[in-house]
Amino acid sequence: MNKSDEKDLWVSWEEYHRIIEKLVLNVHASGWQFDQVLCLARGGLRPGDVFSRIFDVPLAILSTSSYREDAGTTRSELDIGKHITMSRGALSGRVLVVDDLVDSGVTLDKVLHHLKENYEPVTEVKSAVIWWKACSSLKPDFYVDYLPTNPWIHQPFEEYDSLRPHQLEAWSKKGVSR
Repeated sequence: MNKSDEKDLWVSWEEYHRIIEKLVLNVHASGWQFDQVLCLARGGLRPGDVFSRIFDVPLAILSTSSYREDAGTTRSELDIGKHITMSRGALSGRVLVVDDLVDSGVTLDKVLHHLKENYEPVTEVKSAVIWWKACSSLKPDFYVDYLPTNPWIHQPFEEYDSLRPHQLEAWSKKGVSR
């Protein structure tokens, strides 16, 4: 694995899982009770799933996207999905919004406004992210690492951003593992 510095933060799978658990413990230690987890897809899917399982609360998913070009390394206009996906019921009560990071703060800010304007049954919203970058216009309610130098975060699943099925198939046939 590459070495982290002021410009780049490299995260292994083991580290990634450990830091999600730290975020769970931060929220737990606060004593704040929530009724549902709303994860922002894609980055918040894995942490949101862990929160939903550990706190035994329903998981809702809102698709957001701003890093699409250049294998997910270039920020574009923010897109917010029209609907929130849930297995049953509607988003209501106290909601914990979970994402992997807050970078510029645009996504989190727009999602919080979206919830306030469109989901009247939601009574309280707090946010939880793994990484909070200094360049963000918004401070999350819960976070694990504050990043004063705003590094690019290389998360372990990013290897799939440029991997295509034919490449995976070829590697599998050769017995090559990632």
